[in-house]
Amino acid sequence: MLQSLHVKNFAIIEETEVNFREHLNIMTGETGAGKSILIDSVNAAIGAKVSKDCIRQGAEYALVELTFDCLSESLTEAIKDRDIYPEEGMLTLSRKIMANGKSICKINGETVTAAILKEIAGDLIDIHGQQEHHSLLQKASHLKFLDRFAQEKVQEPLRLLDAAYQTWKKAKEELANASMDEEEKNREISYLTFAVEEMEGARLRIGEDTELEEEYKVLSNSRQIVDAVANGLRFTKDADENAEEQVLRALRQISKVSEYDVQLKELESILNSAQDLISEFNARATGYLSELEDSGERYAQVGERLDSINQLKGKYGKTIEEVLAYCEECNKKLEKYSDYDVYVEKLRKEYEKAEEECLRLCEWISSIRVEAAEHMTKAMKQALLDLNFSDVQFELPFERLEQFSAQGFDSCEFMISLNTGEPLKPLTKVASGGELSRIMLAMKSVLADKDEIPTLIFDEIDTGISGRTAQKVSEKLVQIASGHQILCITHLSQIAAMADAHFLIEKKVEEGRTQTQISELAEEEIYTELARMLGGAEITEAVRSNAKEMKHLADDIKKY
Repeated sequence: MLQSLHVKNFAIIEETEVNFREHLNIMTGETGAGKSILIDSVNAAIGAKVSKDCIRQGAEYALVELTFDCLSESLTEAIKDRDIYPEEGMLTLSRKIMANGKSICKINGETVTAAILKEIAGDLIDIHGQQEHHSLLQKASHLKFLDRFAQEKVQEPLRLLDAAYQTWKKAKEELANASMDEEEKNREISYLTFAVEEMEGARLRIGEDTELEEEYKVLSNSRQIVDAVANGLRFTKDADENAEEQVLRALRQISKVSEYDVQLKELESILNSAQDLISEFNARATGYLSELEDSGERYAQVGERLDSINQLKGKYGKTIEEVLAYCEECNKKLEKYSDYDVYVEKLRKEYEKAEEECLRLCEWISSIRVEAAEHMTKAMKQALLDLNFSDVQFELPFERLEQFSAQGFDSCEFMISLNTGEPLKPLTKVASGGELSRIMLAMKSVLADKDEIPTLIFDEIDTGISGRTAQKVSEKLVQIASGHQILCITHLSQIAAMADAHFLIEKKVEEGRTQTQISELAEEEIYTELARMLGGAEITEAVRSNAKEMKHLADDIKKY
C-alpha cells in the first residue's frame, strides 16, 4: 500500500508529507484548497507528463516521492523481474522536475527512465479521476476492461498472440515484397550479379583500409621523414663529433676507474646501455631510410588501392564490414532468385501457417472472453444495483471483426438499460454524468476483485450524486477498501464519514505566500469537518450532533 507521500515545491505546495493508512483514506477541504494539486503531484510521481510550470514560483525544482510497503509476494516478484528490488518490502518512487523541463526519475534511489517508473507504478497504484469517465464512452476501451477482468486466463494467450501476430505481419510483408514480374526480377538479378562481382573481385580484408591509410600517411610525407631521419643519423653516427663516438669516449674513461666503487660500476653500465641503444638506432634508421627511398612505386599502389576501397564503401557501405555484409546479402538474394518460384511458395506457406496460428489463438482468446463476459456482466449488474440503480440491465455482446489484430478478432460494447421497460442501448447514449460516475465505480469494484493493484485513488467519484445514492457509493467504497487501500477525495459527508483515516486539505497564508497543506484529523476535528460539510458556514450544535451520529453509524457499517 501507499505508506507516505512527500511533496516539495509543487504548484502552491511548499513542502508537505502525509502518512496514509490501510483501507479507506478520505481527503476533504473547501473548493479551491488544492485537492486536485495533490492528485496532480501523485500523477507526476508515477510518470505522467508534467510541465515545468508545476514548479513552485521561486524554486529551482519540484519533488514528489511515494513510498510503498507491505508488497505482496507476487507483486514483489513481478517488480524483481524488471530488475528493481524492494528493500525490506518497501519501494520508493520519486520524480524531480527541473526548471529546464527535464526530470529525474528514481526507484529506491536508483535512476530509471520515466517509462520504467510508469510501468512499475502501474502495478502499485491506479488513479481514477473524472477524466477517466471518458474511457467508458469509448467503445475501444470496453474490450480492455474485459481483458483486465479476465487477465488471469487471457494474459498468456494474448502474449502468445502478440508474438504470432508479429510473425504473421513479417511474413505478409515478405510475401508482398516478393511479388514482382519477370522483367523486374531480371533487372534485380543483373544488378546483384554486377555488385557481387565487383565486391568479391576487390578481395576486401577487414582492417585493410586502416592499415593502408596509415601507410599512405607515411609515404605521402616521405620527403620530410627522410630529411628528419638523415639529420638524426648525422648527429648520432656521421658527424665528426657524433653521439656514438662521444659515448664511447666517456665509457673508456669511466672503465679505467670503475673497479674502485660500486657507483662507478653503475655509471659504466648506463654508458654501455647508451652505446647499445645508439648503435641500434643507427642500424634501424639506416634500414628505414633504405626502404623509404625505394617507396615511389608502393606509394602509387597504396593510393590506387585506397581509391578502389573508398569507391566500394561509397556504393555499398560505410565500412569494409558493411560492404562484406552487403555482399553476403546480395549472394543470398541471388540464391533466392535462382529458384524463385520455390522461394515464393515457401513464403506463402510460412504466411499461411502464421495466419492459422493467429486464428487459432484468436479463437482461444475469444472463448475465454465470452466466458469472462458472462461473469463480468453478472458482477456489474450486482455492483450497479448496490449503487442504487433500482432496475438495471447490463450486457456485453460480441462482434467478430473482419481482420484480426494483436488483440484478437473480437469487438464488444457495453450495453445498458437504467430504467424499467427501456431497451438495452450503448452506454455512450444512455448515461448522464452522475450515472457515469457510479458505473465507473461499479467497474472499479468489479475489477478490484481481479486486480492485485494495492492502492486505488478516486478523485471526486461523487460527481452528480447525493442522498441515498451517495450512501450507496460510500458503502461500495468500503467494500472495495476491504481488500485494497483507497484514497478518495470527496465533497459528500456520507462518503467522508466512512473514513478510516480522514485528511483535511486547506490553504494557508504564511509570510505573504499561499500554500496548500494536508493534515490528518483527530476525532473531534473529524466531527468538525463533517459538520462543515453538512452545515456550511455556520456550524450549530445540532449540525455537530448530526455529524457525530453520522460518523458513529458509518463505523457500525464497516466490517473489515
